[in-house]
Amino acid sequence: MTTRPLPPRRLGALAVSAVGLGCMSLVGGTSAEDEKRARAVVDASLEEGVTLFDTADVYGPFDSEVLLGRAVSAVRDRVVVATKFGNPLGTPHPDGRDVDGRPEYVRAALDASLQRLGLDHVDLYYLHRVDARVPIEETVGAMAELVAAGKVRHLGLSEPGPDTIRRAHATHPIAAIQTEWSVFSRDIEQHTVPVARELGIGLVPYSPLGRGLLTGAIRGLDDVPDRLRGRERFVPGALETNLLLAGTVREIAAELAVEPGQVAIAWVLAQGDDVVPIPGTKQADRARSNARSVDVVLTAEQRARLDGLAGAVVGHRSPRPELVTVEAPPQVQPGPASSDEVVR
Repeated sequence: MTTRPLPPRRLGALAVSAVGLGCMSLVGGTSAEDEKRARAVVDASLEEGVTLFDTADVYGPFDSEVLLGRAVSAVRDRVVVATKFGNPLGTPHPDGRDVDGRPEYVRAALDASLQRLGLDHVDLYYLHRVDARVPIEETVGAMAELVAAGKVRHLGLSEPGPDTIRRAHATHPIAAIQTEWSVFSRDIEQHTVPVARELGIGLVPYSPLGRGLLTGAIRGLDDVPDRLRGRERFVPGALETNLLLAGTVREIAAELAVEPGQVAIAWVLAQGDDVVPIPGTKQADRARSNARSVDVVLTAEQRARLDGLAGAVVGHRSPRPELVTVEAPPQVQPGPASSDEVVR
């Protein structure tokens, strides 16, 4: 397999390619045909120099981890495998919540992910969403135990608030923060990005293509995939406005003779050498195109035109706003023991 080197970047102490592959699209089943399609995407990414492959237990659920594990088994020493946990799967959480950061769940989730991946360790392990009922020190403390046990190399958080980042990093070094960041989604720049950079934590933007809005693949309501229907940015009224804004991306792509998606990814890459976007796709040719976004150089004038878009976008970036930039509750410090307690 011929590999085209990509520029290296760092997520904390972890070295990765400048562009990774988000594996949320590698779902649908784990049959031989599913495996063949997934392997084609992974192989194309490898040939383009991608080393970071990002999955999660909830993708499928389970399918993505299984398919990714099979696809990288022969090249394990060349890849960085990241996965995520925090969504109760199989056994519902006792109080019905759909985010779980309890220490006992951390350990069980990792063991299950390793089994599906067919690996003895993962290189980067994320808390997928912050549990607003569990102090982050408890969750990250349990994750740190997995590092000590050799089952995990580096730790990450997805969609944490800035105070949670500080507290987590004080408990154990955090290598990466994963959050949505694109031409259309800029909210993290106010608080999350400065804190991450102050602490030397890398940034891993998911959905750098705006879930298709920035690629030109969606031109009207009929093009919106079922999984996106009902989301604020894709409903009638909002969609038309957002597509007009996305026209700027297409215009710049025409100026540079590249694809709109490459312009969108190039904008994210230009935000700093500590930024590693993870676009996802089901198609090998799209994986190649996404990786080659590193070759796209935007002029200052083009970047300024793109910078002006986000404020006009209609609709929140997430279908569950309450699960993004979440702050964990404070850790309860035990008070001084009473005289009776000392006696007992």
